[in-house]
Amino acid sequence: MTQDLELAARERGIKYFLVSFTDLFGVQRAKLVPASAIADVTRAGAPFGAFATWFDMSPTEKDVVARPDPSTLVQLPWKLEVGWLASDLWRGDVLFDQAPRSVLRHVMGQSAERGYEMKSGVECEFFFLTPDGNAIADAADMQPRACYDQHTLMRRYDVIAEVCDTMVALGWKPYQNDHEDAHGQFEMNWAYDNALVTADRHVFFKYMLKSVAEKHGLRATFMPKPFAHVVPNGCHAHVSMWRDGVNLFSDESGELGLSALAYHFLGGILAHAESFAALTNPTVNSYKRINPPIFPNGWTWAQGANAITYSGDNRTHLIRIPGRDRFEVRIGDGAANPYLLQAAILAAGLDGIATEADPGKRLDVNMIEQGGALAGIRRLPSNLLDAVRALDKSQALRARLGDGFVSAFVKLKTMEWNTYCAALSEWERTTTLDC
Repeated sequence: MTQDLELAARERGIKYFLVSFTDLFGVQRAKLVPASAIADVTRAGAPFGAFATWFDMSPTEKDVVARPDPSTLVQLPWKLEVGWLASDLWRGDVLFDQAPRSVLRHVMGQSAERGYEMKSGVECEFFFLTPDGNAIADAADMQPRACYDQHTLMRRYDVIAEVCDTMVALGWKPYQNDHEDAHGQFEMNWAYDNALVTADRHVFFKYMLKSVAEKHGLRATFMPKPFAHVVPNGCHAHVSMWRDGVNLFSDESGELGLSALAYHFLGGILAHAESFAALTNPTVNSYKRINPPIFPNGWTWAQGANAITYSGDNRTHLIRIPGRDRFEVRIGDGAANPYLLQAAILAAGLDGIATEADPGKRLDVNMIEQGGALAGIRRLPSNLLDAVRALDKSQALRARLGDGFVSAFVKLKTMEWNTYCAALSEWERTTTLDC
């Protein structure tokens, strides 16, 4: 595998490798390694002081080392002399249990023990902003119903086409790009794959989009709700379980074409939604998306009224069943760590399979209009702190995701919440100064 990278460097003219990993908060970290040193780094790893990133580590502890995964190599299309590599973090001879890629690998190992492989695809929404981040970049993007607007889509052709061309060249099989519902908001889609492959691509997609946008004088953001009165950025995941090339969720005789296994998996997601929301919706800002206002046109793209429910081809629920071979988990947002998004869904689903969880009857109602009047509906957490506390208490998710990871994540996210609470907002001054 080391030789493959050395050979790739010679054949493709790669001078440097970005040996990259993603920390607990989804921040991408890297070292720039000259091609002449990639053999040593692949074998021994590149050392990082993890305490200086978002991990629960101390300066007194030894470094973690990043060992690149050669199968993830991408030659940067905007800087061809650089190759990007996703990496696994190690401490000694074991994978670092706090590293998000390790967490996903760990849960996938549990799945493989039962002969299952989760495949997934993600729908990444984002905004193009001015370079300072203070406004939508396209002042002419003013349609009252902006979704799928052809003119605004084509005004961003250069950026979107460059990114999409790269995905085509990389074999990701992109299949559509569109202007989403908010002014300045877009989405790009590519084919589903193995959960780890999808997570690696999701990580690189975010880096690629931001880099290409900067090249064109724009700023791309996946922040869930960057402006108060716009539809927020989601990151929906389409999920199915496979064995030996067969989709185990598909059953022509099952309700809506789904198998009993699919419904147990779905039941696990519903059962643990309050607890894994801290992973799929990991920021203070996230809860301004999943507790949304109703927009002037009478609807929102987020699931209705914060409800933990499922339905058929109905976008007002947390889980939507759009076809006969998968379902869509709609809770995730643009801030979700790509690896932890997949790990959370898989962990909850595996627990649902193990316990034969019953999701109950689906609700074929408009949750935005009718959800508030329905009794006995469970709700997602109303803020990050509640979500973190729910994750902390979940013994099932601790067992699946790893106790060391959950404890570290809870500790750092609680610190983040406390920092948020210590900040004084202009809203507080406006509403309280004359109390």
